[in-house]
Amino acid sequence: MTKISEADLILNPDGSVYHLNLKPVHVSDTVITVGDPGRVYTVSQHFDAIEFEMNKREFITHVGRYKGKRITVISTGMGTDNIEIFLTELDALVNIDLKKREVKKKKRKLNIIRIGTSGALQEDIPLDTHLVSDYAIGLDSLMYFYDLPNSTSELDIIEEFRKQISLPYLPYLAQGSAMLREKVAFDMLKGNTVTCPGFYGPQGRKLRLPLKMPKLIEHLNYFHYNDFWLTNFEMETAGYYAMAKLLGHEMLSVNAIIANRIKNKFSENPGRTINTLIKKVLDRL
Repeated sequence: MTKISEADLILNPDGSVYHLNLKPVHVSDTVITVGDPGRVYTVSQHFDAIEFEMNKREFITHVGRYKGKRITVISTGMGTDNIEIFLTELDALVNIDLKKREVKKKKRKLNIIRIGTSGALQEDIPLDTHLVSDYAIGLDSLMYFYDLPNSTSELDIIEEFRKQISLPYLPYLAQGSAMLREKVAFDMLKGNTVTCPGFYGPQGRKLRLPLKMPKLIEHLNYFHYNDFWLTNFEMETAGYYAMAKLLGHEMLSVNAIIANRIKNKFSENPGRTINTLIKKVLDRL
């Protein structure tokens, strides 16, 4: 079996993976992810007990138990570049023998749930809604470096999206876990998410710089292909769905809708909206 080089899989002196600074023992079967490092504490405050904590860059980890179930919660920071690092190293912890530097024959499948915030792209989606992402379209370039398979119907959606939005490149499309959706998000609004490679220009916000795509929000609002519509946008979900599909993990993204970009409205209490979503997910694990 081919060994993985020290340059490809970088380990710290204590044997932990390079960025996450974790060892295999720290990865529970259920992993909750959040973008904001401070939100890790918002999740773990509900734990019965915390057995492990690690702070490394934007990757903060707490491992504990909630109603007897062992859970790992990790922050990722923003953007699909961080998601690629996070999921690659998380998978390495459970599916690579770090001492032998060899891929394990028997693979472990994790249940990973992102709890994040998002902005609505449709006027009729109320503020403070809890929305689960069925599909996610990635406007970033991450999947140009991996071979992500798509069905014919998915390729049709991607091509139509490029035409209607007038993109100069082909985006990618990936779907979340149906199993996790039925378990933790069965009563949430189901939608399709756009993952953007930035918060300002890539999401149609203009401060001082002129926008190359000034009608982006309008185009995203009106885009549809058969019964496929866009409901919200953020900065990570497509990367999560694509990487999880390639690595063989169950992955789901649930969103607290704290802004409506069509109405230009923002939630009066976004903290309460995300906190109720966190508690809802924890109670359903």
